[in-house]
Amino acid sequence: MLLTAELLLNYQRCSRRAFLDVYGDVDQRDPPNDYLLKLIQDSREHQQVVLGARAVHRPHYSAGDLVTGSQTTLALMQQGVEQIYQGVLLAEGGEDVTLVSIPDLLVKHPGKSIFGDWLYVPTEIKLGKRPKLEYQITVAFHVQVLAAVQGAWVENAWLFLREKGMYAVDLWEMLPRMQAILAECIEMLRQPQEPEVFIARNRCNLCHWFNHCYGIARERQHLSLLPGVTPPRYQQLQLLNLTSVEALASTNPKALEPLPGFGSETAQKLVRQAQATQDNQAIALPTVFATNPMPPTTKSAKPALPLHSLPTATVELYFDIEAEPNLDLVYLHGVLVVDRLLQTQQFYPLLAERPEQEEQIWQNLLDLLWAYPDAPIFHFCPYEAQTVERLASRYGTPAYRVKPLLPRFVDLHEWVTQSVTLPVESYALKPIARWVGFNWRNPAANGAQSIFWYAQWLSTGDRTYLNAILDYNEDDCRATHQVKDWLANFLQKIEPTGVLDCSA
Repeated sequence: MLLTAELLLNYQRCSRRAFLDVYGDVDQRDPPNDYLLKLIQDSREHQQVVLGARAVHRPHYSAGDLVTGSQTTLALMQQGVEQIYQGVLLAEGGEDVTLVSIPDLLVKHPGKSIFGDWLYVPTEIKLGKRPKLEYQITVAFHVQVLAAVQGAWVENAWLFLREKGMYAVDLWEMLPRMQAILAECIEMLRQPQEPEVFIARNRCNLCHWFNHCYGIARERQHLSLLPGVTPPRYQQLQLLNLTSVEALASTNPKALEPLPGFGSETAQKLVRQAQATQDNQAIALPTVFATNPMPPTTKSAKPALPLHSLPTATVELYFDIEAEPNLDLVYLHGVLVVDRLLQTQQFYPLLAERPEQEEQIWQNLLDLLWAYPDAPIFHFCPYEAQTVERLASRYGTPAYRVKPLLPRFVDLHEWVTQSVTLPVESYALKPIARWVGFNWRNPAANGAQSIFWYAQWLSTGDRTYLNAILDYNEDDCRATHQVKDWLANFLQKIEPTGVLDCSA
């Protein structure tokens, strides 16, 4: 069995992914999506920038022929070349296990090894901005395999990060941690039974087994599909044999309160989430019926929203932003103007066709928002309001142009999560809007896809990509509008039981 650095990285993210990478049916893998392909391309470009004019040697071998790759890499090391790009290192990892390391760079340093008065130190080039633990574990893996090849351990190893540059990995800490993870990974791969499915969207969205695992989770109504069920909480629920939506829905929340990571609020929230999911009903939170909400008990707690006064106005604005974090660029402000008196809706796409137009569309946005000085500005999650403050600082916008806008921002995500439990798998905009009946013109469109489309527009000049972005952004604005109207209707019509079946 070959155990690569990539496999070890995937194991840290999800043991099931590592298992399927070794034993899974390749026909069940998802093809790489556009955004993942963009990340791969960005990573390659970052590597080329880092390499720059370095004189590097790269071993020549046919794809997949790791034995030849290791032999040609060893020959380069024996020659004492200064730098080797993506050399192949092989070492024994125990019975039936071969460790495969392909570090981005092997750099020659003074020292003692089987080659003579030099040895090689690994550097891993990563597109990320932070020295994530999983990156450092990968570097430690390279160090261990390299030590077996060159007969010497190195004292230093490096990550080269975007923006931060060179980062020294603490091998005294990382090597023991890596060895423990490696042993666990090998033990897992030697077991005949694949790990249980668990859907965690922050980990799973870019995984090539996502649809395969998601299909299994949906079929089994797995608890990981309930918002708030994290891996540690799921382990606690398993100990109580609460592994189905039905079982959790019928549980007294007080039975969960003593569990690690629960407490009263989480216990009630998870039981209520299971009940909403089981019955496909929206359930009003108790705070909806509080006419005089209690003030927060801690400095960090948020004050309760006045849930019976969701802003409604003759003219309302619905605001959504598209941005490229890697470029620190906001390239689209989408604003849907809804005039309830005239019964009109007008979408305004303020688009930066080139990155240098960001300041211009920012000024255009301010003009548009001030054209409706009394209109509430609805958005979903705090990003839009935060970005307005950030752009104001970036472009030195006078306070009188920005500060009066901020109280007009209404975060519908906060309103939803503080007023109702919904039978959804996530409290992101798409699951909620789809549950209340909204459909995107392109079902596969998302923020990551928008970033890919914008990159394609910049590189090709094909306006088809811009049109796709505008359609997606407009749909996001209209989805926000529909969620707001649904919530306003819900708050008006809920019965004293706090339940309203809006699934029809």
